[in-house]
Amino acid sequence: MAENKAPDSTRRSERSRRAIYDAALDLVGEVGYARTTIEGIASRAGVGKQTIYRWWPSKAAVLLEAFLDLGRQANEALGGDADSGIPDTGDLAADLAYVLRATVDEMNDPKYDAPSRALAAEGIMDAELGARFVEQILEPQLQLYVRRLRAAQDAGGVRPGIDPRIALELFVGPLTHRWLLRTRPLTHAYADELVDYALYGLAPR
Repeated sequence: MAENKAPDSTRRSERSRRAIYDAALDLVGEVGYARTTIEGIASRAGVGKQTIYRWWPSKAAVLLEAFLDLGRQANEALGGDADSGIPDTGDLAADLAYVLRATVDEMNDPKYDAPSRALAAEGIMDAELGARFVEQILEPQLQLYVRRLRAAQDAGGVRPGIDPRIALELFVGPLTHRWLLRTRPLTHAYADELVDYALYGLAPR
């Protein structure tokens, strides 16, 4: 006689959580953050809205966690390691250009662009969400630059007195500014120019 097993609530919860992540990201991409609601996410995910409120206090919290999960999935798909950092080939300019080009590709991908903009905008209004966005998404990425620039300092490729945490802003700051304001297209050529200007300056060589 076959044994009757109780449903696996852990597996069911994980399926629901995954459906909610997908629904939140899809809706923000389709209708924008302002028109995305908890009710809409619940309907798209096929769960009750009370399920969402049991796990998250707001749609912003749902989107933040969904976006973090999206990043983890992308990293795993590439066989990456969250602690692997920026490549260190010994050529700092080439390594930074490689990473900035990948960042350009991500910023131009609608799958990442819509939730990134939504979280950045909401983080300005919601200080707690903004702090979590910086702590969980931005700062880990920035620390990759810090480690690579410090390695370049140790190798004599960057001046000893340079603060890597400030120096990295020469690369990511202009890229983020252009992305936020949509002033001009984000391209690989632009990423390469940022590296050239930041590393070698504007004065005649």
